[in-house]
Amino acid sequence: MATMFRYPVFPHLQDRCDPGLGLSPGRSVMAEPDYLDGDCDELIKPKKLLNPVKNSRNHQDLHRELLMNQKRGLAPQNKPELQKVLEKRKREQVIKAQKEEQEAHKKRSDLEIELMKRQQKLEQLELEQQKIEEEQENTPEFVKMKSNLRRTKQETNGEKHTT
Repeated sequence: MATMFRYPVFPHLQDRCDPGLGLSPGRSVMAEPDYLDGDCDELIKPKKLLNPVKNSRNHQDLHRELLMNQKRGLAPQNKPELQKVLEKRKREQVIKAQKEEQEAHKKRSDLEIELMKRQQKLEQLELEQQKIEEEQENTPEFVKMKSNLRRTKQETNGEKHTT
């Protein structure tokens, strides 16, 4: 039984369009489409599918606007989408932090206000003490000795009057 294997052929289409369309063992499995030749008018030829995005009115308007801008030399911003999102987040964080600071200043209780006043007074006293110490360090030695002598003299006079 030495029969040669043959691919199935549709005789009614083969007769009408192209007699050599049957696949022989030497040809590839994928047949070339016969509608490209335009010989057979009876076959239904496939139409190119329409892209719904490209056919949408919004897409056409956007495309037209981009083309006009390109002709004018107005290029759209070249920032990547990630960079735009990061900048937007950063702006929102800054605004949020500013709002929180403002709310914190507005909502201080009486206790917090008093504590702030005391803290400011302490800071002023510390600054005054530092200024006095700096002045004492910068004054000449004979002035320091003179002030020490005055203190001791006043202390001795005060002790004599109390006794």
